[in-house]
Amino acid sequence: MTRIDDTFAQLRAEGKKAFVAYIMAGDPDYATSMEVLRGLPAAGVDVIELGIPFTDPMADGPTIQLAGQRALEAGQTLQKTLDMATEFRKSDDTTPIVLMGYYNPIYNRGVARFLEDAKAAGIDGLIVVDLPPEEDDELCIPAQKAGLNFIRLATPTTDDKRLPKVLTNTSGFLYYVSITGITGAAEAQAGDVSPEVARIKAQTDLPVIVGFGIKTPDAAEQIASVADGAVVGSAIVDLIGKGKSPAEVLGFVKGLADGAHRA
Repeated sequence: MTRIDDTFAQLRAEGKKAFVAYIMAGDPDYATSMEVLRGLPAAGVDVIELGIPFTDPMADGPTIQLAGQRALEAGQTLQKTLDMATEFRKSDDTTPIVLMGYYNPIYNRGVARFLEDAKAAGIDGLIVVDLPPEEDDELCIPAQKAGLNFIRLATPTTDDKRLPKVLTNTSGFLYYVSITGITGAAEAQAGDVSPEVARIKAQTDLPVIVGFGIKTPDAAEQIASVADGAVVGSAIVDLIGKGKSPAEVLGFVKGLADGAHRA
């Protein structure tokens, strides 16, 4: 059992849906990002997704791309991202942290070394968007052997033929991308999401968390009501990009979390 498994078991026992928040590590700088990271659990975040900045984030829209650029320009690295998790764990040993990003920085570090360091830093899971199931031997299976969840994405174009492959070796939860396209684009609609979640849940016992296109507390509530929870990234990152203070960002996050928890 990982922290992710424990968190979802506890939420189920309480009859609550999950709220997952994404921030880019090191955006706009290490100290500000660390302050936001530390404040997320008190704002109601059940699972934290911590983005690894990368120069070519092909699945992300302009908001997350710019966040990655800001972080890289401020000197953020994979090591500093792991350092943030280590620092966070000094005061919080229960909130799960999922590293989200692309394979290149991990490959560059070396898989064995990366997994050892991630585990030591208190990381619980990985979302690596450019590694398909066909490449599971590369990182997914070693990660699971190291005790980390490997979380996969499913999309509106993941049909019934492809879905079993996507679900193979997936653990922790499944991240359902509610819209086709990039992060921060169109708004998610509960009416479109509901039958897709039901279709996925017919093939897995994993929690299904829905993200992309959730920007308001009401939207978080509506999406969480038809899934096991909601994830918000771009709307939070956008506020950071606009120079809002950590307190303002965390206030916005609390509203989103309250919305998801009302579902």
